[in-house]
Amino acid sequence: MNPTVERKTEFRNGVLRLSFITLSLLFQMAWIYVQFEHLRNRYPIIPAAVTALALISVMGIYGKHMNSALKIPWIMLISAFPFFGVSLYLMIGMSGSTRKMKRRYSEIDACILPYLSGDEAAFAALEKKERKAANQFRYLREQAGYPVYQNTDLRYYRTAAEAFEAQLEEIAKAKRFVLLEYHAIEQKEAFHRLLEVLKERAAKGVEVRIFYDDLGSIGFIDTDFIQRMKADGISCRVFNPVVPLLSFFMNYRDHRKITVIDGRVAFTGGYNLADEYFNLTHPYGHWLDTGIRMEGDAVRTMTAIVLQNWNAIRGDDADEHDWNSFFAEYHYEAKQKGWCQPYADTPLDDEPTGENVYMNLLNGAERYIWFTSPYLILTDEMTRAFSLAAKRGVDVRIVTPGIPDKRLVYRTTRSYYGALVRNGVRIYEYSPGFCHAKQCVADDRIAVCGTINLDFRSLYHHFENGVLMYDYPMIHEMRDHFLSIFESCREVTEQYRCGRSHPRRAEHCLLRFISPLL
Repeated sequence: MNPTVERKTEFRNGVLRLSFITLSLLFQMAWIYVQFEHLRNRYPIIPAAVTALALISVMGIYGKHMNSALKIPWIMLISAFPFFGVSLYLMIGMSGSTRKMKRRYSEIDACILPYLSGDEAAFAALEKKERKAANQFRYLREQAGYPVYQNTDLRYYRTAAEAFEAQLEEIAKAKRFVLLEYHAIEQKEAFHRLLEVLKERAAKGVEVRIFYDDLGSIGFIDTDFIQRMKADGISCRVFNPVVPLLSFFMNYRDHRKITVIDGRVAFTGGYNLADEYFNLTHPYGHWLDTGIRMEGDAVRTMTAIVLQNWNAIRGDDADEHDWNSFFAEYHYEAKQKGWCQPYADTPLDDEPTGENVYMNLLNGAERYIWFTSPYLILTDEMTRAFSLAAKRGVDVRIVTPGIPDKRLVYRTTRSYYGALVRNGVRIYEYSPGFCHAKQCVADDRIAVCGTINLDFRSLYHHFENGVLMYDYPMIHEMRDHFLSIFESCREVTEQYRCGRSHPRRAEHCLLRFISPLL
């Protein structure tokens, strides 16, 4: 089949599938409402029961140990529209599917985490060098269970295209396995290049796996994608398939971007496997994205993160039986000195790991801390952390896109500028196009690079990953890259320091209210 015709067919089928699912969900909600109206007219006690249930729900939500910004929209929605709010909350906010998935992930973690025994000597050396930095790593070590590594080399890529070329080169050397986990895969030029390398390796007996998020790829991958990959010797699984049934777990998406080769080399960063990330197409101007390569002991954690989701979302597929094959010991001597800690975040626990890592860095910054993020939709706690750092005299800067990919989210992002700049935070918009990189650097010595945006979806609703780094040479490269990024930006700090008109204030209040749902 003509590749162009095939890609158009894939896109059309994906859009049709998503449209059908959306209409199905709307139909379900409408049907429930009609049934309620019917029962309310026949049984006067129904409205009173709904009111009582709404009150109980509001009290239950208020008493939950969760961020207040996530509670308030539910409380206000239920208070204003008791039946609709309670129905939506019962179907989405209290779904038993999350409890089932929590048990499933716990079972998988019990199998995988013992392989991440970590290096006690590495953490002890970090404590001896700088206790303040060690405390940043201790949080992930104690609360999330991810070890600290020294025997690992890191490389930073200023563009996704550079990282992608390095990935292709390393995959071509694979001897045992290649694991890929990505939010979005688009069957166009970039992926076709990758697929040729993967097919060649699979033909040589290398185990190749692709794991992707269904919603992230729904417009780019047809329903027979898995079968086509299987015909090429590549195993595929899809995360959380979108179905026309209301479910809270459907709101959780896999936003991770990871490639692991032989448990020896790993790549991560902000980019998906789609042409726009590599500036092969330009739907939103120039695309700014970054990535990192790691080689050495820390790759064990990256391997474990991919295997976690691969086995938890198993469907009818079997679990792993030979975990040892993915965690085989090999000798490696790193050329760089530094400490790194790959980590993952999940919405299935009560620990906002990604947000806490960022806030810990903000609280510990002494001279400067700079962020890039495609979206800026913050909790009150994180807004306060940004503001307090700036008030202490820290140079706090945030880079957001100059050209939006989603206009509503872009306007919501801008609604957060005022509160930040009035407290000393500097805001930059990337003029050439869309800034999709998710990273921060502080004081020339500590940094994070990964998939975690500064928004509610990444911080509370997505499966994410990142790498915390200390005292690596590449941190200076990240700082220098930030300086070049600032030169390509327009600083909008002063523009948002002054007061807002009443209509604009009302718009921002509404956007801030619905922002936890975006």
